[in-house]
Amino acid sequence: MLKQYRDKDCMQGIGMPAGSEFRKHPMDQEEMKALIKEKRSRLVSQQMLIKEHRIPVFVLVDGWGAAGKGTLIGNLIKDLDPRFFSVITMKEPGEEELRKPFLWRYMETIPEAGKFVFLDSGWLNETVSDVIGHRIKEQDLEKRLKQIGIFERQLKDNGYLVVKLFLQISPSEQKERLEKLREEKDTKWRVAEKDLLQVKKREKYEKVYDRILEATHTASIPWNIIDAADKRQALLQVLHLLTSQIDQAVENLNVLPEILHKDYPLLKMPLLSQVPLDQEMTKEAYDIRLKELQKKLKKLHNKIYRKRIPVIIAYEGWDAAGKGGNIKRLTSALDPRGFEVHPIASPEPHEKARHHLWRFYHRLPKDGHIAIFDRTWYGRVMVERLEGFCTENDWKRAYNEINEFEQELSDWGALILKFWVHIDKDTQLARFTQRQNTPEKRWKITEEDWRNREKWDAYEACVDEMIARTSTEYAPWFIIQSNNKYFARIQAIETVIAEIEKRVGSV
Repeated sequence: MLKQYRDKDCMQGIGMPAGSEFRKHPMDQEEMKALIKEKRSRLVSQQMLIKEHRIPVFVLVDGWGAAGKGTLIGNLIKDLDPRFFSVITMKEPGEEELRKPFLWRYMETIPEAGKFVFLDSGWLNETVSDVIGHRIKEQDLEKRLKQIGIFERQLKDNGYLVVKLFLQISPSEQKERLEKLREEKDTKWRVAEKDLLQVKKREKYEKVYDRILEATHTASIPWNIIDAADKRQALLQVLHLLTSQIDQAVENLNVLPEILHKDYPLLKMPLLSQVPLDQEMTKEAYDIRLKELQKKLKKLHNKIYRKRIPVIIAYEGWDAAGKGGNIKRLTSALDPRGFEVHPIASPEPHEKARHHLWRFYHRLPKDGHIAIFDRTWYGRVMVERLEGFCTENDWKRAYNEINEFEQELSDWGALILKFWVHIDKDTQLARFTQRQNTPEKRWKITEEDWRNREKWDAYEACVDEMIARTSTEYAPWFIIQSNNKYFARIQAIETVIAEIEKRVGSV
């Protein structure tokens, strides 16, 4: 892509947006000033429009060092209401960030519905730096490029307007700007070593940029190459582009995204009605076995920490099936510094205003740590589906989005275990009744639990579909037989141990 914008060609304005009304001959200063004022006014009015229609706008500004990214963003936000936008500068990832999935810190930055986020550099620049610095292997680069494409497409499918800008300047212009910055003591700090390296190895950088740009350029979320030789001309280009794309996003509000059906390595799973629930275990046998297993799990926890393997354990199940007691016996064997339990309730307003997976990305563990989710991202295809909290297009699309999410975690190196804690209808009624009649346990039972029970058959059909469509080789479902709580707790811990041992070897 950049091959078309080198040296003198770049200076001739080849990078103007498609469909631009701008004339090819240079504008005088007054004419340009008037156009910029007009476009700024339009952007200000659109800010209220995106707030009204709850459209999140994510603007990625990337490009060469000294191309003017900060100046451009400053000029874009000049007249906007600061309550409804954020500017985020992405620096080199720190140690904590490197212990999370690559896209974690970018998912963290996505805007709430109705707001702008302007990102100063992003996944393009980081990926190019990793390639140049030999920090990523070829096969891992291909995975990352695929993940970036999925990330961007999912944002668009979930109502985001994603605008990607690459500020292009010639090698001579870049060198001149950097030298000027270095001459002044108040601006010298703005010149990083990687900026100087870009000048020294411009051709090498250009080839890598070309490859990443082309791999992540799509018809629906294109890269826009901006001629940044003249900063006012670049501002005018971007204002035109941004206001045009916001108009298009408002016009397309009622266009439903495509529901993708991709092939995943699915495991054959039984229906819930086919799972036996007659297993028994005495308290005496349970106590002996639990002690043995917890001792073994404690040693394995040390091993996954040493090998920096992240473990994600997801719990779903019927109300009163025993998820809490199950989690408690599991965590009793773990070092409290190396795990966290996330009880998931209805999304808070700031969570509901973002991509439905955002709040789960937010809670992912560092490598070597364990995250246990009490309720999960599968609420999208269960409670949200049945209670009408999302559209049919939303929950049907979510199956593919969830499989992609879990594939990304697996590629990162995570061990993923998903438990459906299963009981029959009679057992649930007995436990509900006991809770209702026991004062110290009454808080555990709500009117919502009784209402959900009335929809048992509908929920069971959803769960059967969910397990069948998302039990993959890299993120399998395990059905925990929980009519007998002792048996269920042992079954879950044995499963965790077996899966960890497959990854790291036995203790």
